[in-house]
Amino acid sequence: MRTAHARQGDEINLPKGINRSRSLPDPKLGALWQSIIVEEKLKTQLLSQAVLNFTVRGKVPRTVLPLHGVILLVGPPGTGKTSLARGLAHRTAESFAEGGFRLLEVEPHILTSSAMGKTQRAVSELFSQSIAEAASGGPTIVLLDEIETLAVDRSKASFEANPVDVHRATDAVLVQLDSLAERYTQLLFVATSNFPEAVDTAFTSRCDLVLQIPLPDRNACAKILEDCLIGLARIYPAIGKITNSPQLVQCANECVGLDGRAIRKMVANALASSPATAMNPGAVTSADLLEAARATKANRALRTRKA
Repeated sequence: MRTAHARQGDEINLPKGINRSRSLPDPKLGALWQSIIVEEKLKTQLLSQAVLNFTVRGKVPRTVLPLHGVILLVGPPGTGKTSLARGLAHRTAESFAEGGFRLLEVEPHILTSSAMGKTQRAVSELFSQSIAEAASGGPTIVLLDEIETLAVDRSKASFEANPVDVHRATDAVLVQLDSLAERYTQLLFVATSNFPEAVDTAFTSRCDLVLQIPLPDRNACAKILEDCLIGLARIYPAIGKITNSPQLVQCANECVGLDGRAIRKMVANALASSPATAMNPGAVTSADLLEAARATKANRALRTRKA
C-alpha cells in the first residue's frame, strides 16, 4: 500500500480516508490564502499559532504547554474556512527555510459506515497508520474538514439515532489525537466545522486555538466585490470601470449578511443577468450587480424563514 507520502497527483493510491496529498509550499494554496477576505489580525493569529506548533512543541514539555497540535476553524458555510486552512498550510511551510512539509486532506465521509465497528476501525487506522506514517517522514499538516462528522458531540447524540459505532469513532479520534500529540511534534491538524455545537467538547478542549471565521462586514464585502471584479477585468477589461462606480458601495451594503462564496456567486449571477451579457460579460453594469445583490439577499432571507 502506498503511504500518504505518495507523490503529488498520485492520489489514486492514497490510503482510505486521505483525499489528497501534496508537497508544500504550494503557490496555488497561497492564492487561496489571499482570496479569503477577513480581518488581517485573524490571519496573523492563525499563522502565528500554526508556526508556533513547529517551533515550540518539540522543545517544551507538554506538562508546561499542553499543546495537541490542533487548530479548529468555525463559522457559517461559505466563509472560507477550508480555503483558509489550505492557504495556512502553504504559509506555514513558507515560513520555514528547510521545507519538506506535506499537506494531507482527510475525507471524513469515506470513513463513516453503517456497518457496526467499521467506522471506529477506519478512524483508528487513518490516524495510527496513514497519518502517523506521514508524520514520521517530516513536517505534516492534516486538514480535517467537517470535523463534526468524526467527532460527534456524544452528550447530544442518542444511541437510538446514532449507532454505538459513531460514539466509539469519537472515542477513537480523541485517543489517537492524544497518542499522535505525544509521538509527533511536527504534526498539525487544522479542522473546520460549520456546526461547532455538534463537535464533542472533548475535541474542542484539545484544540490549541478555536478561531471564529465571521461573515464579512460591509468593508469586507466591498473588498470581496473589488477582488472579484479586478480578477474578471483581467479577462474582460471593461469590467474594471465598475470598481469606481458609486453603486458599488450600495452593492456592498446589500451584501452584508452574505458569505464570501455567495457574494462571488452573486457576481456570476449579474454576468448572467441577460443572454446578451452572458455572451459578452464585459457589458455587465453596476446596476446589474446591485440588482443581483438584492435578489441574492432576498432569496437568502426566504430560505432562512422556511428553515
